[in-house]
Amino acid sequence: MKWDPAKYVQFGDHRRRPFFDLTARIDAATPREVVDLGCGPGNLTATLAERWPEAKVVGLDSSAEMLSKAEAQSGSVANLEFRLGDIAAWTPSAETDVVVSNAALQWVPEHVDLLPAWLAALRPGAWFALQVPGNFTSPSHTLMRELAESPAWAEKLNGVLRHEDAVADAARYLEIMLRAGYAVDAWETTYLQVLPGDNAVLEWVRGTALRPVLAALPPEDGSEFERVYAQRLAGAYPSTEYGTVYPFRRIFVAGRKL
Repeated sequence: MKWDPAKYVQFGDHRRRPFFDLTARIDAATPREVVDLGCGPGNLTATLAERWPEAKVVGLDSSAEMLSKAEAQSGSVANLEFRLGDIAAWTPSAETDVVVSNAALQWVPEHVDLLPAWLAALRPGAWFALQVPGNFTSPSHTLMRELAESPAWAEKLNGVLRHEDAVADAARYLEIMLRAGYAVDAWETTYLQVLPGDNAVLEWVRGTALRPVLAALPPEDGSEFERVYAQRLAGAYPSTEYGTVYPFRRIFVAGRKL
């Protein structure tokens, strides 16, 4: 599945805010290595390099398209590098003191099982902070799944979309980190995002959740799926004179190893 960096950053302010709400909870003074798992286009990873100029900051992503954008944006930042790789195959190095994963682990089906090993590998004093979307039961996702599972699309889209088990709840992440010996802060936030333009929620999910569907269908079928899906979204998220209000729940966990 290819990613479109331009589409992903279309709603930049809304996508940036959870990252900064997450990283604000990390109280690391002089980390040696900072890793951003699922760094995407790298614009937010660059802020980690600015925050910790003495650290080696590494952005990891499986999308060559995203990393191409990231490399172009990184410029001459001496302490910032990007690597192509699978999050599921990653392990911390002996120097890793901060791990950040912002809106990426939902794409790694086994991430809940991988977390204990990642946490165990980090040294005392290290930080692990993650944020994942908690909106898999929201209309934007349930309507998409219902349409994909309808007779017209079930054969072509069987197994393509993720369900609510794509992420754990905050309490589960909290328990995993506590068992691993971390002091943990876990919370949830629902952002009431006011999105501009026509078909605003469709435009939002085109950058993320809808991508597996569009990747699995030929262009004509993808356009037809979007047309019907947009009609259903319009009923769930009515447009107003101010824009379209899109409630987006996010799950956050940040912890320091004791």
